[in-house]
Amino acid sequence: MFEQKRQKIMLVDDNMANLKIGKNMLKDVYEVYALPSADKLFACLERVIPDLILLDIEMPTMSGYEVIKILKANERCANIPVVFVTSRNGEMDELEGLALGAVDYVTKPFSTAILQKRIENQLLIQRQKAELKDLNENLMNMVKEKTRQIIGLQNSILSTVADLVEFRDDITGGHVTRTQKYVEMLFNQLMEDSIYSDEVLSLENMDYLLLSAQLHDVGKLSISDTILNKPGKLSPDEFEIMKTHVAKGVEAIERMEKKDEGNAYFLKYAKTFAGTHHEKWDGTGYPLGLKGLAIPLEGRIMAIADVYDALISVRPYKEPLPVDKSAQIIIEGAGTHFDPVLVSLFEKLAGEFAYIAGAYNDSLIEKYLVISKA
Repeated sequence: MFEQKRQKIMLVDDNMANLKIGKNMLKDVYEVYALPSADKLFACLERVIPDLILLDIEMPTMSGYEVIKILKANERCANIPVVFVTSRNGEMDELEGLALGAVDYVTKPFSTAILQKRIENQLLIQRQKAELKDLNENLMNMVKEKTRQIIGLQNSILSTVADLVEFRDDITGGHVTRTQKYVEMLFNQLMEDSIYSDEVLSLENMDYLLLSAQLHDVGKLSISDTILNKPGKLSPDEFEIMKTHVAKGVEAIERMEKKDEGNAYFLKYAKTFAGTHHEKWDGTGYPLGLKGLAIPLEGRIMAIADVYDALISVRPYKEPLPVDKSAQIIIEGAGTHFDPVLVSLFEKLAGEFAYIAGAYNDSLIEKYLVISKA
């Protein structure tokens, strides 16, 4: 059976008789370092960190008050509990010692039992503090791990719902992933260039925002296959039905929120993406006809991402366009379809958009991801 390691006490007093008496009082319980001066204390602290320091106040060269100020200013020693042991018994003396950071104040003369009990109490407090710190750290780690698991589950749910939208039309596979990547690039560029800073800062949580972007087309689950996959231009009536996917998407997300009330924070931005990505800068979009900065930033960014991806992708009614032609259409839409400030960012990122289009493409659009010939 292993012997429990004894705790270390440093006893500092310029009186050799006091040092000897103090050491004899404590040596059967603790590992005691008897030190006759502040200099000896600091030298010893270079090698050993004690569990507690018993410190005399009235010492030559450097008083106990001066010593504790140095200890508390040193990160390595600041948390060592200090108990003043002194013949001073005035209330102001004790108050000053406690104000400087001492944990207790013992006046001479004292009995062995009293001194040992004071030390025992302080060491118990220190152990409890250490245990509480460990407990808090463990709880924080548990919370972080649980949060990571929840975010992973939320992402899985969103990805599954987004996949259901894409499975309705396997020709457009990869659209959700690509648009999410485009949105991330545009937001990162906004932050890097400090553009629309107030709007960006108001978004609070970029991780949730990017997760939510996957649900921008969730309302298409309510559109019939005959319209969604029609191999040709939609009639006016069919187009009106297609437009309802925006409101249907918002309704679907609201139902998700109600079923998980209080825990659906990850859907915070999904309604905005779903409800505003077909609005246009000049006010001719749908469903609300919002104009300019009245369109939320999420919607203005998704409008660019969504249209660009539609242009470079196969659709039942069209062949894909090359990436440079698609980029040019986005650029030409500045001030009418798209926020001109965001289009200027898109121009800087056009090459990266093309890369994402190629890296996350399906086989049906792969051959079109080239620069067209003049």
